Amino acid sequence: MPVSRRKFIGNAFRGAVLLSAGNLLQAYDATAYGLPPARKVKLRFAIASDGHYGQPKTEFAAMHQQMLQWLNAEKSGRGLDFSCINGDLYHNDVTVVPDLKKHWDQLNMTYYVSHGNHDHGPETDWEKTWGHPWHFGFTNKDTGFIVLNTADETGKYVSPDAEKTKALLEEYKTQQQLFVFMHITPIKWTDNANPCPDIVDMFKSQQNLKAVFHGHDHDQDGYKEQDGKHYIFDSHIGGSWGTPYRGYRIVEVLKNGDILTYQMNPETNVQVNSKQIS
Repeated sequence: MPVSRRKFIGNAFRGAVLLSAGNLLQAYDATAYGLPPARKVKLRFAIASDGHYGQPKTEFAAMHQQMLQWLNAEKSGRGLDFSCINGDLYHNDVTVVPDLKKHWDQLNMTYYVSHGNHDHGPETDWEKTWGHPWHFGFTNKDTGFIVLNTADETGKYVSPDAEKTKALLEEYKTQQQLFVFMHITPIKWTDNANPCPDIVDMFKSQQNLKAVFHGHDHDQDGYKEQDGKHYIFDSHIGGSWGTPYRGYRIVEVLKNGDILTYQMNPETNVQVNSKQIS
């Protein structure tokens, strides 16, 4: 249902996490302090995952329309530079993809997608539909972004291509900060993870890497840390299981170099799984 933007932010925002210089992770007491003024924000983006468009016995179309409304409200309110839909866009059946893309094309902003284990089909078809391959990178202002693949065309879990990952990390190492989107987490701290120690080692040594964002685990909406790097989850858009709410994550890169991230529960509140990085 439509929600007043002022009421949405006023009631919803409870906590955030700040990633600050040296990749220190600190709780950010948003209840006490509120969000920083918009004029202090240099770059703001959203991450949403696991739409599972076409999954039987789910209201997948209605779920997508609601998420579109929420993200477009973010754009027209505090603003979004782009959104990333981080894997499992659809549920196995490639015939739903044209209708799915019509939904996402209703976003009032640039958006990018990552490939998930339920996004069956060859990479050539994926690139024709979405305009980029399974592994790619882009920049926005002074920030680099890398998207990595974690499944083959049948849905089997795979490690991101090591050579492509290494090349992308090298390409974006001079950006002020770097973020990675990959559907499946590469460390075995959830039941559905797929350990990728070589990729984790690359992340460990990437000085400007601030955070790695994951979907896949619908019941995860917080963050984990290893080797000074932050691995962050964002609940789910659709599907038949997960957190009791459907939400998305916001990341704000501030002009002073700090990075604020918080998980949104648009129906009731923000989970106090927030963070500050820099």
